[in-house]
Amino acid sequence: MTTRRGFLSGLLATGLAPQASWADLGAPALLSAARAADGSYLLAGLSADGALRFTCPLPGRGHAAAAHPQRPEAVAFARRPGRFADVIDCRSGAYLTRLEPPAGHHFYGHGVFTPDGRQLFTTENDYETGRGVIGVWSAKGAYHRTSSFASGGIGPHDMLLRRHNNSTELVVANGGIATHPDSGRAKLNLAEMRPNLSVLSLSGDLRDRMELGPDLQLNSIRHLALAKDGTIGFAMQWQGDIGADVPIVGLYSSGTSPRLMAEEDPRLRNLQGYGGSVAFTPDGSRVAVTSPRGGVVQVMNCASTAMLHEHHLQDVCGLAPAATGLAPAAPGLPPAATGLLASTGTGLIFALNGTQLAALNQQDLAWDNHLIPLG
Repeated sequence: MTTRRGFLSGLLATGLAPQASWADLGAPALLSAARAADGSYLLAGLSADGALRFTCPLPGRGHAAAAHPQRPEAVAFARRPGRFADVIDCRSGAYLTRLEPPAGHHFYGHGVFTPDGRQLFTTENDYETGRGVIGVWSAKGAYHRTSSFASGGIGPHDMLLRRHNNSTELVVANGGIATHPDSGRAKLNLAEMRPNLSVLSLSGDLRDRMELGPDLQLNSIRHLALAKDGTIGFAMQWQGDIGADVPIVGLYSSGTSPRLMAEEDPRLRNLQGYGGSVAFTPDGSRVAVTSPRGGVVQVMNCASTAMLHEHHLQDVCGLAPAATGLAPAAPGLPPAATGLLASTGTGLIFALNGTQLAALNQQDLAWDNHLIPLG
């Protein structure tokens, strides 16, 4: 008679044993870094309605994370000027390895896997030369660095993978700000900064670059979102005089001019010049931005560029599309196809649908900058 142990041993020997997956953790929909009440830091997996699926300890404050597309594994990135990029087994919380950039480099808080999970790309600063770099890592088994190439600008921060014209591209937000770890978070080149949005092949060839006009030279392009039709949403952080009424969100499609959102709306000043996160609604009809400085979420119409709604939320920053299968958070809410989720430093996860706002979950955690969708 075949025993269970013998059966499993046979599967392992033939390579047919079931592999661990995100389903083993309750199929989390989102990742976010957080600070616990005792001052420790962690990475959390959340369901589509903001319930905790898992937590894993971090050695310091996290910024964003990249989720492996198949394995229940994530790379958690430190908030600059932190240096760690830790690979974590999210089932056990075990630290697997730490990615080590070359001498003279540090990470910039974001990374992305290829859809097959074989490669990881990371945004980096070559701080001795001031050059922005994309690091390329093999994620097949043990992680190791295989190559790197120029990011297309200075200070690359957020980065997304886009399927476009039958090929896969990297979209990089080059914030334009030169920094050096010896100077902490000091900005070293504001007089000369030139932010841009660069589109690169997976081997580093520059396919497209978008720069704003000289009047917006101080508007650092920092965070990105992607609509289903390939439109890129970008959120900026103004480095000029506080109180200036400048656009903080833009849309860009290759071969066209960028479209700046709500340019003439006086409510722009409520953002206090700071875009924390940006996201499209699932149907792509609206784009939204958060500002923890201003304590607001602003939602804009992608077709008209007009501002539709403004929600006031203390210390709000994380933002993501609502899952299309998510039930309305309260009676009368519109379909989730036009909805968003937002997280705050006070531990709340909110659903935003049209003019309505509903708290979904409260945790004894201070959610950090981003809600990272899985899949």
